[in-house]
Parts: sequence; structure tokens; C-alpha cells
Amino acid sequence: MVMTMDAVLQRARPVLPVLVIEDAELAVDLARALHAGGIQVLEVTLRTSRALDALAAIRQALPDLLVGAGTLIHSEQFLEARDAGAQFVVSPGCTQRLAAAADDCRLPYLPGVMTPSEVLQALEFGYRSLKLFPANGTTSVKMLKSFKEPFSGIRFCPTGGVTPDNLLSFLGLPNVACVGGTWVAPASLIRARAWDQITQLAREACEQAASLEHHS
Repeated sequence: MVMTMDAVLQRARPVLPVLVIEDAELAVDLARALHAGGIQVLEVTLRTSRALDALAAIRQALPDLLVGAGTLIHSEQFLEARDAGAQFVVSPGCTQRLAAAADDCRLPYLPGVMTPSEVLQALEFGYRSLKLFPANGTTSVKMLKSFKEPFSGIRFCPTGGVTPDNLLSFLGLPNVACVGGTWVAPASLIRARAWDQITQLAREACEQAASLEHHS
């Protein structure tokens, strides 16, 4: 049975780490560090030449994790991601060509939106789990609040501007399934092989979110 994107986002809560991996040799250690901090789902962005190798290595070494491919901006990347072992795919926007490629590769797809018109377009393509990108702090929190009534039943994953400081503002919204972020595994810490620090950042995010669930 193919997992739905909504199920992927529920499992990813609170944070879907957005990973930029330059060195595929570090991919498995990075994934282990995040997993140790409580992370269940990862997004490896196709922004580097070794991204697909990194994704394949993580899938092989850590079958308990859900691993997706992100920053898909060309239709041919969808099949490349699937062949590397991606279990879901993410793009920063949503076009007819990308939606068709997502259908062809038969993986759960998280398309990006920014405006009400883009949400409507994604709805017309049949998507009800959407990435809000870029999510810039309080402006995006207000926008998601205003989306709640007209777009009932739509679940968002805000990405690109989420930080530990505004994490709970996003996660406290009923139409936010999880958030995406690079802060739990910044490129500088990956390069430094600072795995304990990455585990700690992931753990702190999960603990912050747990405190929110207890109060709700």
C-alpha cells in the first residue's frame, strides 16, 4: 500500500529536516544523528551532485526512516529520485508538468505554494497536503491562520524561515502538520561532523513540540 503524503507529514511531526548533503560519505552518520534525536522522516534536497547517492545510502542503512527527495524542479528528477529509493518527493512550487511527473512516479508528492491562487491550483491537481514556501515568520503564521476557513481540510508544512524561536507558533496552528527546516542539521555542522550537536538540535525540537502537545 502506498503511503499518503498526509501520513508522511504526520509521521514527520514536528520537524522534517531539509538536508543539503555535499559529501555522500557523511549521509548515513547524519541520518543516524537525526534519528537518535527523534527524527522519523528526512528530506534530502537535490541541490548537490551527490544528493541521490546520499539518499540511496541512507535508505539502505536505515530502513526505519522515511526518506524523501526535495527541491525537485525538473520533471525528470521525479523518476531519478524514485530509482534512488525516495519514498516521497517535494518541490518548491507546483506546475502542471511537475504534477504529471509526480503522478508518473507514483510517490507521495508535497508541492509548494505561497498564495491562495497557488493553493487553488494544487487543489485542482488533487493535492491536500502542501508545503508553504517560503515561510517567513509571523507573516506566514498570520497567513496560515487566514487560510484555515477557506481551505478547510488542507494540511501545510511551512518551510524556509522556520526557526526554534517560531517553531511553536507554526506547530500550534491546526492546519500545520509539521514544519520543514535546515536548522536541525545546518551545512556547517554536517561539514564539521558534529553529530552530537545535530542530535541535540533534533531532540530540542522534538521536546519543544512535545511541550505543546501536553498543553493542548
